[in-house]
Amino acid sequence: MLRTQTSLSTWSEERSMKWLVLLGLVAFSECIVKIPLRRVKTMRKTLSGKNMLNNFLKEHAYRLSQISFRGSNLTIHPLRNIKDVVYMGSITIGTPPQEFQVIFDTGSSDLWVPSDICAIPPCSKHGRFRHLRSSTFRITNKTFSVAYESGSMKGVVAYDTVRIGDLVSTDQPFGLSMAEYGLEDVTFDGVLGLNYPNVSFSGAIPIFDKLKNEGAISELVFAFYLSKDKKEYSMVMFGGVDHRYYKGELNWVPLIQAGDWIVHMDRISMRRKVIACSGGCEAVVDTGVSMIKGPGILVDNIHELISARPQGSKHYVSCSAVSTLPPIIFTINGVNYRVPARAYILKDSRGHCYTVFEEITVSPSTETWILGNVFLRLYFSVFDRANDRIGLARAV
Repeated sequence: MLRTQTSLSTWSEERSMKWLVLLGLVAFSECIVKIPLRRVKTMRKTLSGKNMLNNFLKEHAYRLSQISFRGSNLTIHPLRNIKDVVYMGSITIGTPPQEFQVIFDTGSSDLWVPSDICAIPPCSKHGRFRHLRSSTFRITNKTFSVAYESGSMKGVVAYDTVRIGDLVSTDQPFGLSMAEYGLEDVTFDGVLGLNYPNVSFSGAIPIFDKLKNEGAISELVFAFYLSKDKKEYSMVMFGGVDHRYYKGELNWVPLIQAGDWIVHMDRISMRRKVIACSGGCEAVVDTGVSMIKGPGILVDNIHELISARPQGSKHYVSCSAVSTLPPIIFTINGVNYRVPARAYILKDSRGHCYTVFEEITVSPSTETWILGNVFLRLYFSVFDRANDRIGLARAV
């Protein structure tokens, strides 16, 4: 999600607010933790996580039984699709467990949730960690802050037991926000970062790394299947990949350098003409960003080519023209990834059609594009920490 406004890399000032290796390489005896994300329209005030879990298991009991693996420890945990572009799910912190809705974010490395000490409006509108209720909690005097495009948080590092489904990390460092600014309207409580440790702003070991160090995850991989169209759930998988969620073979793309989920993109084209990234560019694969973001002048060029007109903060097209718009092709490591108009044009609450292309507000030194959930709903994505690469394949 969360490409923050600091300078850890050439583009790291842009952090939107954002919510394996093949199966054959993972032995059946190894643990694959799979967390489904269900598509729902109801917000958290009207539907509790417990009720969602009960309903999900009732509705999908047969289907879920078909994707279990002999000898594997399969954990099913409901997450939610917010407005079809942000994906979040529940974790618990503390003893006894306290539940929080977080974004599983490849764009950041820190885990944080609001603290009950934070009394300003953004914190009070979300689930807050009650530290006095946890017998395994301990606090430190280390503070940190993160600035996002849509707001910021300031917090303190603490330790407690964190659970993601059946994965348990004891004495896990995490952030407790003591102040939040500009985050009043977000639907999630906090963020669970899945980026490399060097991107951490708190300096704490990310939960994925700690689970690996403790032997809780057999393979240093995780993968995302994000819902689209009428699919009812999405899923993040830890420690392996279920090949039934994609078609064909995974196309592996090496990272530009270990330490961030950034790959080289060859070009962006439409109607067989290059429209951006003409000399090659960087592409950030980010599950915490909802849209596709790029340099302003190039985004404007795309809008002009599809006859999109600005209105407020968005660019709109006639809904009747969507069927005539061409696909846009993102070529990565020699493979063409087709994004049709039905994917890059969305409808707002009034039924008007707008594009998913947005400007990176603070331009990095090199041409950079952020491929968010609009792209990842089309392509199953595997993040391989062991080999510093990303696998992409067409999602089912």
